[in-house]
Amino acid sequence: MSEEHVIIIGNGISGITVARHIRKLSDKKITVISNESNYFFSRTALMYIYMGHMKFENTKPYEDWFWEKNNIELKLGSVQSVDALSKTVCLGNDESISYDKLIIASGSKPIKIGWPGQDLIGVQGFYHLEDLHALEKNAPDNIKCKRAVIVGGGLIGIELAEMLQSRHIPVTLLVRENSFWNTTLTDGESAMLNRHITAQGIDLRLGVSLKEIHGDNLGNVKSVTILETKEEIQCNLVALTIGVTPNVDFLADSTIAINRGVLTNRYFETSVKDIYAIGDCAEQQLPIENRNTIEATWYTGRIMGQTLANTICGNKTEYNPGHWFNSAKFMDIEYQTYGIVNVQPAENHSHFYWKHDDDTMSLTFEYNKNSGEFQGINSLGIRLRHEVIDRWLNEKRDLEYVLHHLNKANFDAEFSRKYEKEIFNLYKSKVEL
Repeated sequence: MSEEHVIIIGNGISGITVARHIRKLSDKKITVISNESNYFFSRTALMYIYMGHMKFENTKPYEDWFWEKNNIELKLGSVQSVDALSKTVCLGNDESISYDKLIIASGSKPIKIGWPGQDLIGVQGFYHLEDLHALEKNAPDNIKCKRAVIVGGGLIGIELAEMLQSRHIPVTLLVRENSFWNTTLTDGESAMLNRHITAQGIDLRLGVSLKEIHGDNLGNVKSVTILETKEEIQCNLVALTIGVTPNVDFLADSTIAINRGVLTNRYFETSVKDIYAIGDCAEQQLPIENRNTIEATWYTGRIMGQTLANTICGNKTEYNPGHWFNSAKFMDIEYQTYGIVNVQPAENHSHFYWKHDDDTMSLTFEYNKNSGEFQGINSLGIRLRHEVIDRWLNEKRDLEYVLHHLNKANFDAEFSRKYEKEIFNLYKSKVEL
């Protein structure tokens, strides 16, 4: 009997994590296919290469020899289709590879709406390694790139704004919503970020959208037009960062059930036996309470990989990621979220909001207004300890307890000594009103 062959499509955090953990648990044959890079790298670190803080080699968590030593085959190629009947993966060079078990970890791809001019030279996204190379070509300095226009008010857009500013390139940021990231943050938090982004020298335009991208007679970007105001903005770079969507087009003609992403159950099993999906491309048919059906974050991708490795190796394990967590950085302000914090409080819930006078730090707590039970927290500009917040959520602590013990969760002891009493007294004054 030949050894079982596991093929993994995608070498991002999900695909590489499942490969590593399958190897820890078994001697199965493992092949990882990627059309982006020979070796796994940290996608979130790409911005620091452009900013001059890192080299590409520094973004690879493992040495190049790691893969051969651990008997994990890395194959550079583009998957064109999957034939579930014959259990083969078909590559762009007409090569077919047979599998016993297939794991789809193909990640995301940028959304394109179809704007006039979006194929001009100097129009790009920022998600893949090739986008970094394009950015070096399109915006090497503020001589070739006099101004950049970024379309989209999400995490990639604000990262790109910071990157371009590091090379002294003026940036205009077009945000369709009336306040930055107000689909995720509360009104107070979003308003604080509006002020912070503007204070950093970004030309932030709220409540506007892109109408058209204009080019010169050589096919290069020269300007954009705003839909609402008809204003034309001269620029040499247009970055489209309106979001990402599961990268599943190559599965369109397969028998694998797809909605936005590849549909899976809690074990990451798809509609076809021996085919699984994890990471940004996977869509839970029955999402865990208060979580999205598609979870496109680094840490959930890692958990998915570890979980599925157990199942592949004979210990069937259900996805149980615990309380929601995410983090990001908005220029100089770090952001963390734990548990449930809705833009508007859920039914029978309430928000308690505190903001520092310097307008760079805030805390938003969501709690059950009947029982007082702590539901979650958003932190801007204040770094919190994950394990402490997670424990309080598991223990179902009430908000008064959390506020009394905030110093246990805060990395900055000086902050706790200065402001913990102020925060608690503010909460008490609001409750007593």
